[in-house]
Amino acid sequence: DPSQVMLSRRSAFPRDPNALAKAADRARACGAPLIDLTVTNPTSAGLPYEGERIRAAFASERALSYEPAPFGIDSARDAVCVELARDGIDVSRDRVVLTASTSEAYSFAFQLLCDPGDAVMVPAPSYPLLEHLAALSGVRLVPYPLAYDGAWHIDADALQKARCADARAVVVVSPNNPTGSFLKRNELELIADLGLPIISDEVFARYPLTEDETRIKTALETSRVLVLALGGLSKLAALPQLKLGWMLIGGPPALAAEALGRLELIADTFLSVGAPVQHALSEIFDASRSTVDAIRSRVRDGLAVVSAELRASPASVLHVEGGWVSVLRLPRTKSEEAWVTGLVEREGVLAQPGWFFDFPDEPYLVVSLLTPPADLAEGLRRLARHLG
Repeated sequence: DPSQVMLSRRSAFPRDPNALAKAADRARACGAPLIDLTVTNPTSAGLPYEGERIRAAFASERALSYEPAPFGIDSARDAVCVELARDGIDVSRDRVVLTASTSEAYSFAFQLLCDPGDAVMVPAPSYPLLEHLAALSGVRLVPYPLAYDGAWHIDADALQKARCADARAVVVVSPNNPTGSFLKRNELELIADLGLPIISDEVFARYPLTEDETRIKTALETSRVLVLALGGLSKLAALPQLKLGWMLIGGPPALAAEALGRLELIADTFLSVGAPVQHALSEIFDASRSTVDAIRSRVRDGLAVVSAELRASPASVLHVEGGWVSVLRLPRTKSEEAWVTGLVEREGVLAQPGWFFDFPDEPYLVVSLLTPPADLAEGLRRLARHLG
């Protein structure tokens, strides 16, 4: 096979459809309409957008000029600082690195911190995109478990045991996707005790579902280790198509300065952030507030619907603190694969299984709270019926 010789191992991801994808394809081929409880694209979820205002933000003549600024133009970096200050996060422009997306920020972080073959510690369960981003950077992932005892939390002993000699960084996600658990201050100290740089994914931080004074606003609250805090327009403004993210640098001053110096060369090599979105950024933030408010209302109402529709069912709705999804524990009378494929085939409902997110056991189901309300309620009613 020539591909085995001419193409890289890092790009050789499995591409065969899984059992759930096959079941969904069969249903669609038969013309059966599916209720999709996996909706996470805000632009396709029937949310309100100030479309004219957002489009007008791109009309500036400044968008026709090119400024090859590795970390992004000053006005855009300032806009990030001003916007994050609304959430109580104080960061200066010289610690802001703009990227084309949070995914690119992850890639920059892996390139900054790791040599090929090095390891990065990541929470489990977590979002499957991390596996692909790491592999494409030649990095391997080492999971550390999140435990559930009525709420999700980091298992301190398991965290220490998960550390390996070639670990070069630890990823935290706050709130986590899919568990919806925010990192608490004592957990941030546990992470800092590892002595490794922290890559902190904070894209869903603007969407809390509970109040808790013990949670962090950002991993930048620790100065003990190097911190790379990630965010972007995809979730913070519900505009993933505009392709702008950021990395905030914190930690010991000398180490942060060295990291910024190296990141400047990495970012300058790609110069990937578009000028139009940078010039429009301040207006984009302002114009997105009504959409963000609508998402907050939808996910809060959606969580209430999940609880109400499944109250009499054998499914358990796990505690969630923030984000856009709800995790359900299903009865162990069937395998996870049997539950999710049967749900498609018998009830016409598509939901994500726990195996997508590396849950330690099964069966689990992950339901998007961003799903349009009528679809969410009907899909949950069918799920309850399917569970018996």
